[in-house]
Amino acid sequence: MHNKTNFHPCKRGYKLKIMRRILLIGLTLLPFLGMAQGFQVNLLGEKQIGMGHTGAALLQDGASVVFNPGAVAMLPQNYIQGGFSPLLFQSTFLADGSSQQVHNANKIATPFSGYAVWGPKQAPWKLGIGVYTPFGGLTDWGNTWQGRYALESLNLNAIYIQPTLSVKLASYLSIGAGFVYDIGNVDLTKAIPLASAGAADGQARLKGSGHGYGWNVGVYAKTEIGMTVGLTYRSQVDTKITAGNTTFTVPASLASSFPNGTFAASIPLPSTMTLGLGFYPTPKWTLAVDINYVDWKPYTSLDFTYSTTTSALQNTRSPRDYRDGFAFRGGAEYKATTKTALRFGGGYGISPVQDGYVTPEAPDANRYYVTAGLGLKVTTGLDLDMSFEYEHVNSRNQTNIESQLAGTFRTNVFIPGLGLVYHW
Repeated sequence: MHNKTNFHPCKRGYKLKIMRRILLIGLTLLPFLGMAQGFQVNLLGEKQIGMGHTGAALLQDGASVVFNPGAVAMLPQNYIQGGFSPLLFQSTFLADGSSQQVHNANKIATPFSGYAVWGPKQAPWKLGIGVYTPFGGLTDWGNTWQGRYALESLNLNAIYIQPTLSVKLASYLSIGAGFVYDIGNVDLTKAIPLASAGAADGQARLKGSGHGYGWNVGVYAKTEIGMTVGLTYRSQVDTKITAGNTTFTVPASLASSFPNGTFAASIPLPSTMTLGLGFYPTPKWTLAVDINYVDWKPYTSLDFTYSTTTSALQNTRSPRDYRDGFAFRGGAEYKATTKTALRFGGGYGISPVQDGYVTPEAPDANRYYVTAGLGLKVTTGLDLDMSFEYEHVNSRNQTNIESQLAGTFRTNVFIPGLGLVYHW
């Protein structure tokens, strides 16, 4: 009688090579803590979200720490604030030749931000600190869909901690800079195909954390025509994971081919440059435009080194060859009363992911979004800010050059937000 748990030694090596190839393809899809606009969260302040994510040329609140460190010294008050924006990512996949759509599970990620700004009232300087999540994602496709060998589930985030110093050089000009310390976390699972071995699918889990360093610098200026201008640059941050855990769930007969151990990887989080313009046609209206450039060129490949290698598990180098990404944002605020502000905005983002590199972790494509917000003065020194964003990622039919997963992704994102700002 044929024993399904074993197979011929000659075939074993060939089939292990096939499993190795599929497994390593999946592992190299570990999604880089932000390697697509889909993971570039940008939920960094509730007032700014309501105005279409604009803020480089505005003096709104303590979120200037990240939107433009150069503007911090111009803030009229000191601030302590916090906010969070639950993110519901709804994506579907339709495999080529199939009529059955697959939906990711409805899980909610919770990006957050917190800022503090302080300086003596008449001093030409202010200190600030920000703790925020510029990159992150949460998705779960389950363990039965066509792309399970590329991804089952993913939970990742990058938390930036940024102390900042800003100095007013003149009544119309200020500069600022901040040091960035990044804490990155990732937890990924994917299936391992073992049908050729007469077994059900196995599972690989990669879980780890790392850190990196960078900086943020900005300039803020008021012009003679009343327009404000902001220019800011946030550097690339190389997040290094030195001892992430790899856990393989496979039959005992294959355990030696897929040993548990650790992995190391260096993940480049991209640099970002933003030019912002602020307009003030009346005392009640504020208009803003931001142009955002994201430098993805350094992301040419994704490399992994494993503590233990076998014929089925080798160190990998996976090409990516991303191009630069751009986003164009606009927003407005209307002060309906002395205690109420209405905000709205929108934007369009150009994806850095070239054809052939789209993955289920971030089924990225060009996108547009619209936002709205409401600001309420609860007391003289306390603001309550609410925001909502709807984001539509254009459908994209792709065949991934490594996994050969072929089909069409469609994605919509819904993001409510709530923040409190105390100022004095």
